[in-house]
Amino acid sequence: MSRQASLRTASPPAARAGRRIPNPFRRRSVGLAALGFVLVNGLLMSIGGRHLPFHASSLADPPTPATVLGADAMYLEIFGLMALVHLLTRRRTGVDLAARAPARPRARRETLLVLAYGAVAMLGGFALGRAFGWHAFGFHLDGMVIRTGQRVVPAEMATWAAYNLVVYAAVPFLVFRRRYSAERLSLRSADRRGDLLVTLVILTVESTVQLLLNGAILDLTPRQILLGAPLTFVLSFAGTVLPTMVFIYCVLTPRYLRLTGSVPATVILGGLTYALLHFFDGWTNFASPVDTLLSVLYLLLFYTGPGMFKTFLTVRTANAWVHVWAYHAIAPHTLIDTPMTVKVFGIRG
Repeated sequence: MSRQASLRTASPPAARAGRRIPNPFRRRSVGLAALGFVLVNGLLMSIGGRHLPFHASSLADPPTPATVLGADAMYLEIFGLMALVHLLTRRRTGVDLAARAPARPRARRETLLVLAYGAVAMLGGFALGRAFGWHAFGFHLDGMVIRTGQRVVPAEMATWAAYNLVVYAAVPFLVFRRRYSAERLSLRSADRRGDLLVTLVILTVESTVQLLLNGAILDLTPRQILLGAPLTFVLSFAGTVLPTMVFIYCVLTPRYLRLTGSVPATVILGGLTYALLHFFDGWTNFASPVDTLLSVLYLLLFYTGPGMFKTFLTVRTANAWVHVWAYHAIAPHTLIDTPMTVKVFGIRG
């Protein structure tokens, strides 16, 4: 059997990913995730006080229950989108995503090394940003998605995008591309029509939701949109979209599936990884142990869900590019962050 044919032969988890979803409530990983969700909510409610101590008025001004429940409501959309993706891909032939990772001992070693590298890269971004008197560099620049009101300058935005592009995307890609093909890195589509259908449907739904929740881009002048939207797209594509795709969905996701043998566990691990890579988001507050704990808890609550859906898209399609176009580059980042870019670069109407 050729290598290409073997990659398309479905192993148990990959076959289930392509044809049906097993009962998730029978999985220990799902039970632990549900317990973690309840625990995070309980801790935020019990020790958060009347208002959460974050550097963002949209999170700090509402009463703590309103902020927490608002994040909880996001999971209703995420699970709805998962069901929609399952419906759109239910007749597709399963691709053995786990077979794209090496054997378990090497997969475990590579996974641990990549995660350790990511931690060092985060500390490097923190040091670089602070060295220039800017905010720490994470997978989001200060003020992206969640507005903080803190000043960001053009050089900061450009440097953040360049740093993340090199450290989280270019370096891992070059290292792993030497050993693994583009197909094994999930960079080639096994079903172009199917992937296009999933992308267009999810992009339409998510764009509608984002514009209903935050239509600030519609308040910009045509000139601001024409100049600001492409600039936002390019900078966010370099600074968070490509880094997310390469680091988590090209490299880690197949290895998570190889190591766990479980689609639900892989989806949860992908979500947690995505959340933790936003550790230095500008709205977080590390002024005290309690503030630090609350920041980490809300970080997990807010970002794990979107990270899970991005992972689910990758597992179902075996194509890391699908999440880029369906649920990242355009919606939410270009739609939500164009007003921020317009302000940072002083684009006038």
